Amino acid sequence: MPFQFHPLAIPEVILVEPQRFGDSRGFFMETYQFEMFAANGIAPRFVQDNHSRSAKGVLRGLHYQNSPFAQGKLLKVVVGEIFDVAVDIRRGSPTFGQWVSEILSAENGRLLYVPPGFAHGFCVLSETADLIYKTSDYYHPASEKGILWNDAQIGVRWPIANPLLSARDQSLPVLAEADFNFQI
Repeated sequence: MPFQFHPLAIPEVILVEPQRFGDSRGFFMETYQFEMFAANGIAPRFVQDNHSRSAKGVLRGLHYQNSPFAQGKLLKVVVGEIFDVAVDIRRGSPTFGQWVSEILSAENGRLLYVPPGFAHGFCVLSETADLIYKTSDYYHPASEKGILWNDAQIGVRWPIANPLLSARDQSLPVLAEADFNFQI
């Protein structure tokens, strides 16, 4: 089987480990196969691919888009290493306000699926990192929202103390004041 699927502590967030075939020339691996992903709980119709490059210490997030433009994301690092985070913001969920994280890197080749109803963010651990990801809906600026990266109610244990943040990310609200419309 070219993939192993591992639901995290919040089981809707799924770590995917592709099988890598390598030799002295390099390697080959499949990174997506609809039927296998669907059979393992990852079945959205992906409509957009994005590519993000960030320098060491950059933190992006915690971002989401409200319904009806909510996005599921399938994320993969192709250069460098990141600490990737998903926060459950679905009212009525037994894991509401909780977070999970994984290290994604070009070296480990892992992918992370973050479904709609979760805020997503990451910080860069390497000198630079290129992240590519599929989304299940198109970017919709009016629906784009976020939560403050260091909200004490959520308590993400980021591996960097003083991240580089955009002005927008510095001024996002805490979870208790955020605008989101996800329900279980």
